[in-house]
Amino acid sequence: MSVQNDRSASARASEIAILRQPVVHPDRSVYGYAVRVNVLDGVGGMFAEPEVEHLVDIEYGRLDVELLAGDRPILLRATSRLLTGDLVAPYSPHGVVLEVPPVLAQRDDAVELVSAARDRGLRIALANYRGTAAQDALLPLAHLVKVDVSRTPDDLALLVDRAHDAGGTVIAERADTRDRIHLGRQLGVDLLQGPMFQREPAPSGREFSAGELQCLELMQLLSQERVDQAAVVRVVSSDPEIAMRVLHLVNSSSYALRREIDSVHQAVVFVGPQQIAALAMASLIDARPTSVGALWAILTRALACKGICGEDAGYTVGLLSAVASQMGVPSDELVARTGVSADVASALLHLDGPYGPVLAAVLAHEENDLDRVRATGYEPSDIADVYLSAVPVALATATSLSVTSRY
Repeated sequence: MSVQNDRSASARASEIAILRQPVVHPDRSVYGYAVRVNVLDGVGGMFAEPEVEHLVDIEYGRLDVELLAGDRPILLRATSRLLTGDLVAPYSPHGVVLEVPPVLAQRDDAVELVSAARDRGLRIALANYRGTAAQDALLPLAHLVKVDVSRTPDDLALLVDRAHDAGGTVIAERADTRDRIHLGRQLGVDLLQGPMFQREPAPSGREFSAGELQCLELMQLLSQERVDQAAVVRVVSSDPEIAMRVLHLVNSSSYALRREIDSVHQAVVFVGPQQIAALAMASLIDARPTSVGALWAILTRALACKGICGEDAGYTVGLLSAVASQMGVPSDELVARTGVSADVASALLHLDGPYGPVLAAVLAHEENDLDRVRATGYEPSDIADVYLSAVPVALATATSLSVTSRY
């Protein structure tokens, strides 16, 4: 696939992928969002950071921080000009954290530059902390310290202790499996960076509540190729909470209707299948304003899958995969409960069929695994563009749904 853009001629000579990952507390509530610009060489690799800093600076100048990070801090990997102050960091009322990579930590004037950046109101993170002498000299100035949780436990324990002794808050990077998350928490890390949801939900086997079954029945109806509108109205009407949420949503300012709608049937027609599915999902995960981050991540994945394949089934695949991970329910249980099509089920269970590579590419992008994105047949820059385009749309919907969930 090909995604058009208007980057400068020098940027078009290579591919640019903007990667974004949540940084979360152990309870999975969002602390902030880490954003990084990768410049790809077009043959499967990435340019070294010093070679392409000017291209990264151009992309930083175009970032819409509010759409990328919402009401949370944004973490940006520093370039030389960002560190020296020659390039003004994007403004965010919720804070900007400048990540100092090892190559910049080795500068002779690194301590002076980091001190000056703090004086400009920037918070400082040490990226990829490995305990080098240059990084240790910056430890007293760092608010956050990022360690790779894929390291050996003994090495990791030493780095975490050293960062904590210096007063830093420790972020475990690459926290994308249950084992890595468990190791990080066991060693006392404060925050985790990785996909919003773990790749492999824990075995469930639990009983679904009556309200959850209603939501799953709705998602089953909405995943069909031809949606039975009357059946959707029946299910919505039979659950007072969902009916109330649908009515509140359709009468919210986002729909700007001239008169209030008080008929569930009319509300279902106005809201449409995609929004009803999102509302059912929000009910499933017990959405509330404090869980906007989880809603945002689920909807971004769903919209990205749909954006890549151009089909509503892609939205269903992304939505259900994220819901399964968020709820800790194995995909086969969710497939059985929702009765989705064979193609959707194949994608969810085996990353196979027409939508399997789509979901696999999005999952790999969320984990910043460029090689796995390419293995799906898609280009990392194309997936990054589609995913980034989904972020603001998902934020608007997540905010609306989280407010609706209070009623």
